[in-house]
Amino acid sequence: MARIVVLGAGFAGLWAAIGAARLREAIGDAGRDIEIRLIDRNPYHNIRVRNYEVDLSEVALPLAQLLDPVDVVHGIGEVEAIDPVRRAISLVTSSGKEKLGYDRLVLALGSEVTRPDIPGLAEHAFDVDSYAAALRLEGHLISLGRSAPSPGRSTVVVVGAGFTGIEVAAEMPERLVRAGIHGSRRIVLVDPNPAVGATIGDHARPIIETALSSLEVETRLGVQVASVDASGVRLNSGEFIPAQTVIWCAGMRASRLAENFPGARDRLGRLLVDPFMRVADLPGVFAAGDVASSVVDGLHPTVMSCQFARPMGRFAGHNVVADLVGQPMLPLRIDWYVTVLDLGDWGALYTEGWGREVRNSGQAAKATKQTINRKRIYPPLTGSKDDLFAAAAPMVQAPPPTYGAPRR
Repeated sequence: MARIVVLGAGFAGLWAAIGAARLREAIGDAGRDIEIRLIDRNPYHNIRVRNYEVDLSEVALPLAQLLDPVDVVHGIGEVEAIDPVRRAISLVTSSGKEKLGYDRLVLALGSEVTRPDIPGLAEHAFDVDSYAAALRLEGHLISLGRSAPSPGRSTVVVVGAGFTGIEVAAEMPERLVRAGIHGSRRIVLVDPNPAVGATIGDHARPIIETALSSLEVETRLGVQVASVDASGVRLNSGEFIPAQTVIWCAGMRASRLAENFPGARDRLGRLLVDPFMRVADLPGVFAAGDVASSVVDGLHPTVMSCQFARPMGRFAGHNVVADLVGQPMLPLRIDWYVTVLDLGDWGALYTEGWGREVRNSGQAAKATKQTINRKRIYPPLTGSKDDLFAAAAPMVQAPPPTYGAPRR
């Protein structure tokens, strides 16, 4: 029995596992002796890009519902180390420490928010990096809503004015109302760069600034957090912002377990993979999603997003089985890139291309964002093997739809 192990049940890992099962069934007798096993620290697939939203009721999908129909074994465990020479994984499970061998590996452990060594940050700051973290933030806000007014109770400081930070800040007015915090409120977005959305580009930035202003989100730019405590945030400018809620959204890095593998990594710690999702000079090892970087259009490396993680996972899953049984593998190529940024009640922003030319904004773009977040990125929930296999085919979806008249 040959074993394929997929590490991680995020967008890349889930689709790698289902994609592998799809080809295993398609090749008939040649696939009967292949076991596909997925390991994750949680028993669910988190629709991670929705963790900033007001409603978290549909962002954790049980793995059993998605993997049992396609005969993928799944288990809960924390990966401690990976030995690519011995093809062995060290795990911590509810039964203790275990070793798991593999014939082929798909590394899809994703990314994690980076938390620098700032006094008080670990003890007092929240994030939306995981479902558990999002629930913790939600519980905190609800608790504040039930408490008596006090300094900083209705103030939220969001650190990091990139994609995640902007979405968290833009959604926060509605989240505070839902938590029972009405009346006067204050939301402050902090970033060391001189402009909001430093990587988003000149075309998109004025729209983001307009939206944040409309939502009454303040900004503190060109400054850094010096310390955090239970009463607020001290900036290196000397300003102290009284706040009982601090949310850290400042930067992502690939899983540290990528360091178990020799070879080149990029500045985000991602393993470099070829168009087949193979890690260079490591036979039998594939990687996909936020832990991997692939040049998918001949020029641009992938970015950390479900837009790339999902097709990377599908192709990695297909190719890991093809490699095991000696069939031709399929290269991944993606010729389009869009960004759809949620801007809360104001709407959203839809850009096209690596230069991020504005395609649409406001409520028309919001409709596209909701289509993505609530339909497009979800696996089929019918429990049907055929539906899951159809969704896991090694292909690239067309760009998301636009609604209303495009902005020119």
